[in-house]
Amino acid sequence: MDAEQTVFRALADPTRRALLDALFETDGQTVGELVALFPDVTRFAVMKHLAVLADADLVSTERVGREKHHHLNPVPIAQIADRWVGKYAQPFTRAMLDVRAAAESLHETPSDRKQP
Repeated sequence: MDAEQTVFRALADPTRRALLDALFETDGQTVGELVALFPDVTRFAVMKHLAVLADADLVSTERVGREKHHHLNPVPIAQIADRWVGKYAQPFTRAMLDVRAAAESLHETPSDRKQP
């Protein structure tokens, strides 16, 4: 299996995507901290998901004393995005995202708007 397939396989699971989201929010979490965020998932399952993410190079691990801290590595996702979206499609994609954001902002109520 090539690196791209490994990344897609890792991203296919919703729990693994949620773990990546958790590391995006707070990078450098331990297994215990991640397990606490997912009460319906066992510690063993979280460790197994982290191993799949590490195999895909989406997560790196740093030993700090007796603990292992897990860090998000967004590079493989960016590489896939560059390959699949490509430079020729980026202006079109960016324009579509801008249109979507504009349309969504039209439907906001004043209470929906974020305060600076």
